Amino acid sequence: MKLTTTFTNTALAAVLLTAMAVSQTATSTPGQRKENQQDRIAQGVNSGALTAGETKALETKEANLNADIRAMRQADGGSLTASDRTKISHQQNRLSSQIRTDKHNAADQDQGKSTFGRRSENQQDRIAQGIKNGTLSASEAAQLESQQQGTNKEAAGMRQADNGKLTKADKAVLNRQQNRNSRAIFGTKHDGRGR
Repeated sequence: MKLTTTFTNTALAAVLLTAMAVSQTATSTPGQRKENQQDRIAQGVNSGALTAGETKALETKEANLNADIRAMRQADGGSLTASDRTKISHQQNRLSSQIRTDKHNAADQDQGKSTFGRRSENQQDRIAQGIKNGTLSASEAAQLESQQQGTNKEAAGMRQADNGKLTKADKAVLNRQQNRNSRAIFGTKHDGRGR
């Protein structure tokens, strides 16, 4: 008897949570969902759960979705039709699923505790902060992540070529690239565009 009551209560709780989630999704605006998804991406970047490549891909998808929304609004005199909202909701659902998948896969942004690793982590934190506070748009974040991803790939190649270590010359090259990336992050965050 007690097992049946526990099962019934658990099932009822699951149904209520699902209904609340569906209700929230149905009543939230595309802008509210965009904000929530940007916060989830920023949290993933900040925690290291998202790599630069994953973040770049997510931000590119977010930028494309934003462009679609603008085009739909422009085509419909500044507002979204019910059909537009349905399409946007489906696209946002796919993006939300991709964010969850990327945040919970085995890949992470662990760069180690070398000077290069600490700088990479710091730059990821700066990008995450820009995403979260709105000083970086999705397309700007995707571009910055692309630059960071390129530097990370180059560092990995250098390590592979030198038995897991970075030579003094490698460090100098990477330091110059990170300086460029850092200036790009600063300039983009302070250009007044944002979201």
